[in-house]
Amino acid sequence: MTPGPRPAVPDPTDSCRAGPWQLAWRVHQIPFKDPFRIARSLEDRVATTMIVELASEGGPTGLGEGFPDPFYGETVGTMAAVMPLLLQALLPLGPLPAEIDATRVWLRSADDAMGDAIRHHGAAKCALDIALHDLAGRRLGLGLAELLGTPREVPPTDFTIGLDEPAVVAQRAARAAHFPALKIKVGGPRDLATLEAVRGVYDGPIRVDANTGWSLADGERLVPELVRLGVELIEQPFPAHRLADLAALQRVSPLPVVADESAVVATDLDALAGVVQGVNVKLAKVGGVGPAKRMIEQARAAGFRIFLGCMEETTVGVAASVAVAGLVDWVDLDGNLLLAHDPFEGLHLDAACRWHLSDRPGLGVRPRAG
Repeated sequence: MTPGPRPAVPDPTDSCRAGPWQLAWRVHQIPFKDPFRIARSLEDRVATTMIVELASEGGPTGLGEGFPDPFYGETVGTMAAVMPLLLQALLPLGPLPAEIDATRVWLRSADDAMGDAIRHHGAAKCALDIALHDLAGRRLGLGLAELLGTPREVPPTDFTIGLDEPAVVAQRAARAAHFPALKIKVGGPRDLATLEAVRGVYDGPIRVDANTGWSLADGERLVPELVRLGVELIEQPFPAHRLADLAALQRVSPLPVVADESAVVATDLDALAGVVQGVNVKLAKVGGVGPAKRMIEQARAAGFRIFLGCMEETTVGVAASVAVAGLVDWVDLDGNLLLAHDPFEGLHLDAACRWHLSDRPGLGVRPRAG
């Protein structure tokens, strides 16, 4: 099957203004290091993401990122279309306060205002929310974790390998064998052969992500083999709204089933209670770092185990996710590692594959020199 035409891309740099706020955005199309495919998408060569810069009169600039996924109804074109509406929604809030507690309240109010202005559009809201947090942290002289009140110590990240021939996936797994866990994309006709090949070159935990590509019969057939192969969890095996199938698989699976496409925003959690053991929170789905922190807290209170994921983002989006990674059980923050080049710097991955934010205020991320 041949992929359809790419969505229209807006001008490389565009902007809008509302009151004291000036927002500019640029679309980046970055090749992957290796072809990267998942079960519900044939796109495998280029990651398309949007970087925004937010300024207000007499202050620093905040940096943000939103990664649009057409599965959730977003493209860079829809992001560009709703940015003026989201920026306009901030005007009744007045300027950012100069004190930390008041700033936290203001940022929560900004997320609420954007939600009231338009439903969905998580990637566009994410870009603006991250930029607001970066700007606020820079004004206060605080790192993003300090602004959020989250731990700086985070679990190690896994590394994701896309769908391909089993031997190719195994080669990539061998190259990534220093990661403490691998996430293997499945949902194709040779899933078991792929996992057998990976296990032949890698001793650590394997996490499988079917991206809605299995049927219930597939899942029930594969669970015993997954257990045998040392798989740690099963992520989104079935289409998003097939909650009865998710519940049926979780009942027979000793492995946790983790909802991703079924767990977009915090209001999805109630329907997932008693259905799956885990949920995958992503900033680009839920609308930014502030909403992600609140969804994590709600999921924890409801008894879910929490997987923090990402899209194929640059260091801007991954750094924002790292700021809440100390609150979760499993970390899958490798989007920037999948890219052939990353236009930004400001994160450090240590020998144990744990991310460390920089000591700079705000997000701590800057454009890479050259």
